[in-house]
Amino acid sequence: MAERYTVAVATGSLREDDGVTLPHEWTEEGVSVRGRLTGAHVLHLAVATCVLNDLYREARDRGVPLAGVHVSAEGGFDIVTGASTGVEYSVALDSSLLPEQVQELLLQVDEVAEVPKALRAGIDVRRVGHA
Repeated sequence: MAERYTVAVATGSLREDDGVTLPHEWTEEGVSVRGRLTGAHVLHLAVATCVLNDLYREARDRGVPLAGVHVSAEGGFDIVTGASTGVEYSVALDSSLLPEQVQELLLQVDEVAEVPKALRAGIDVRRVGHA
């Protein structure tokens, strides 16, 4: 079985004590980041961070404060081809939203989050030079 590469980002009441804290546009205390510094982890971190940011943006647009957000993302890579086996993410929210409102928010974010959307569409990556 292939190794899984897991990361987590969290804010507010759902922040984690382990990891690194980085400044964050939507929260005063910053965002806790847990993971290793490998290409696989950074790819999954991009997904988790995008989802976290879009949760704050969409909640703000709905006039709903979020007390805490926790997003984890993980996936693997085929050891022969190097292709991603996909990225899965999960979300925990601390908010006053009703369960059906949480589902609406999560559906909206899943639809608009730019990094997951770009990965789903497929992207071209190429080297254009060297130093």
